[in-house]
Formats: sequence, C-alpha cells, structure tokens
Amino acid sequence: MDAVVKKLLHEAGETYAEEAGIPLKDQPAALWKLLVLANLMSARISADIAMAAAHELFDAGGGTPRGMAKLSWQERVDALGRGHYVRYDESTATRLGEMAELVQDKYGGDLRRLPVTAERDIDRAAELLKEFKGIGPTGVDIFCREAQSVWPWLRPYFDGQTRKGAQRLGLPADPERLAGEVPDKELGRFAAALVRAARDKKLADSVKS
Repeated sequence: MDAVVKKLLHEAGETYAEEAGIPLKDQPAALWKLLVLANLMSARISADIAMAAAHELFDAGGGTPRGMAKLSWQERVDALGRGHYVRYDESTATRLGEMAELVQDKYGGDLRRLPVTAERDIDRAAELLKEFKGIGPTGVDIFCREAQSVWPWLRPYFDGQTRKGAQRLGLPADPERLAGEVPDKELGRFAAALVRAARDKKLADSVKS
C-alpha cells in the first residue's frame, strides 16, 4: 500500500457512519440509519452537526423506519434542535417522516430490498434513492460511498469529492486505479478519508508530509 494511502487511512480512515456510531452492516436498521445520515449530511451544514442530529433522532426512537414514522413532527424537530441542526429543522423533520413512510411502503421497512429492485445497477439505485425527499445527487453519493462497505456491487464508488481528495494528495483520480490502492473491504473507509482530505487542506498537507 502506498505510504500516503496508509497514512491517510490511519489518520482519517473512519467512515462517517462509524463516526456517527452506526455499525455498517447489511441489516435493515443499519441501512436505515445510514439513509437518515445521508439525508442530514446533504444540507449545507457541518458533518459534525449532522452526526449529532442523527444521534438525537435515534435516541428519540427514530432508529428504524417504523420508529421514525411514530415520532411526531414536533418530536423530530426537537431532536434535530438538540443536535443543533436548526437551520433546516422543520423541513427536515417533514422529509424524515415522508422518507420513513416510503421505506415502509415500498420496501417493507427493509432497504436490503433496494438492490433487488435496482437489479444491482448503480444508476438505477441512484434514481431509487432520489425518490426519498431530501436525497439528491449529494445524498446519493454519501449513501453509496458508505454503503459500498456492505454492498460489494457498488464498488468502487468514488464521486467528485473523493476524486478531489485524491488529486489533492497526488493519487490517481481514475476510479479503477484509485480502487487498486486498497483492498476491496477498505474502499468505504478509503472513500471517507479522501472526502476528509478534500475538505481539510491541513489534513491533506499532514498526510503528504
């Protein structure tokens, strides 16, 4: 493994889901929590605040689609507020409720059915993810970058942010070449680390030094 890649994984190689306390597993609750996190991180708000808001929502009972749907709109607003997710709290509370209903109605509360519906086609999966209110191209990228850790058919998933991080570190921007830098099982961690390098010049400079 390239020395820069090894140092990057050591310093920043934790997926955003892991940092938010979400175990990355191919299980209904874990995939739901990842979808919620992708929704929250899609807004123009810091990742730290999005992760704090996710914690509050899950603690309030929103860790499953059924649980999120049972929370009242005000309870979702209050949980977001406790996580300091205040600029978008009211609209996000509405979207999260709608998202929970759609996961239950279309997938029986189990997002493991999404790859089957998408026939494990990445473009089709992206369109299905965009059916959830609040999940646009950015949300799709966040979800798929992280989900590749448990859904091998997504690999390698490197979006514009990851390629920006790779260029900043002097690594190849081509997805296939970039994927060759780490074992398949590390691609999710690698993608998250590259995003952090893209957003944090001090981190990138430290890794390169």
